[in-house]
This record gives sequence, C-alpha cells and structure tokens, in this order.
Amino acid sequence: MKSAAIILRTDAEIKKLRESNLIVAEVLEVLKGIVEPGITTMDLERACVKELKKRDNKVKAAFKGYRGFPACLCTSVNEEVVHGMPTDKKVLKNGDILSVDFGVEYNGYYGDSAFTVPVGDVSDEAKKLMDVTSRCLEVAIETAIVGNRLYDISNAVQTLAEGNGFSVVKAFVGHGIGTELHEPPQIPNFGEKGRGIRLKEGMVFAIEPMINLGTDDIKVLGDGWTAVTSDGKLSAHFEHSIAITADGPYVLSRL
Repeated sequence: MKSAAIILRTDAEIKKLRESNLIVAEVLEVLKGIVEPGITTMDLERACVKELKKRDNKVKAAFKGYRGFPACLCTSVNEEVVHGMPTDKKVLKNGDILSVDFGVEYNGYYGDSAFTVPVGDVSDEAKKLMDVTSRCLEVAIETAIVGNRLYDISNAVQTLAEGNGFSVVKAFVGHGIGTELHEPPQIPNFGEKGRGIRLKEGMVFAIEPMINLGTDDIKVLGDGWTAVTSDGKLSAHFEHSIAITADGPYVLSRL
C-alpha cells in the first residue's frame, strides 16, 4: 500500500476498473459451472488458468505471487474462511460449500470478486448461511452511496448477519481497489453506524462479508495462508468491487 490517501477515480478509470472486474466475473461464472462432487480445488485452478490463456496476454492473475501466494484462486471449503490454496488433495464432496476468491490486473487496474456455492446437496443451515452472506453483500452495496459514512456499510453487514444468528469475521476486511489490489480504506464488516469517512463520488471499494455459522474466532493453518473457523463450523464469503457514483453504487464485478 503506497499511501494512506483514498484516491477518487475518474470516469475513465472506472471504465478501466469495469474491464478488469468484468474479466473476473466471466471467469468466476465459468468456474461456478464446473463445481460438482468429485472435482478437486486444483481442477478449478487449472480451469481458471485455461480461461486466462484465452484472453489478452495483458491479463494477469492478481493473487499469484502476491506476498508469495502460489495460485490464481483462493479456494476455501467448509470451515475455511479465506485464502485456501488449490490442491489435488482437496476433493469436493456432496454437502460441502466452496468459496472462490479471484482477482486480475489488466491495463494497470485491478478486479476482485468472490462467491460461495453448494457442492451437490447441502444442509439447510449451509443454504441459510450462504443466502444471508449474499444478502449481507447486497445491503452493504445499497448503503455505499454519496454522503453516507464508511461504517454504515459495515453496520449493514453486521446487523443482517447477527440478526440471523451468525457471526461476522473481524480478522479480515474489505478494501479500496484501483491501481493496487489493496488500497485504503479498510472496510470492516462490523461497526457503528454514522462513523468513518464520508463516502464520495469516485471511491472504489471491494466489499467482502465473511460470515460464520458459529464463532467469529479464526486461526491460520500451518501453511501460513488458510484461515479456518476455530470451532470448525462453516463460513461463507461473497465479494464485489463497486464504484460510488452520483447515480448510486455501480457494481463493477457483476456480469
């Protein structure tokens, strides 16, 4: 992160950010279509690499090599909250839930998005967790309007998640995004309404609720990356990159 300043992006820059995020959205849509019992998380990584090769060679996977991360995708299964590493050893089973996080850099601008999907038939509690987490992202986006405060976004997520009996991961946050993958400000998924910076036109955020079935406590495994719930219960993760405009939030990573 080069500086603590929040950069307000021009319309031309937002157009470039849309291009990057649209690539992310298209690749994630392909990956969603191949998730089924019996495939490995490395199968998804290989499919992602194949999709990237079809595109302009200026498209680069944002996560690969980032602070030493070895893959294009973060693939997190069940109690894995975030930063799971694809491997041929991780075979998806009926009843699992899978979170996939992916980003690219294209023409100097970054895109970033994530989803959680069921693998085959999943439990009702898993369905509810995914549904509520997805809705947490939507209410957060609706709150990202000019004149509101940063923590209005955070509070919208926390209120909906906790109101449904779930907990909010506090160890990881959303972030600004632009010519760097992670830019100011940090965007927690919890907080008091009416606090934080005033939202302005041109701000670009990656909003990413991570919601747990049980405790909000997490621990990082020995690989130094994979974060899991400390009680072993399920976690879900959804993310979109958005621009704050005079006409309301513009979801850059939605097809």
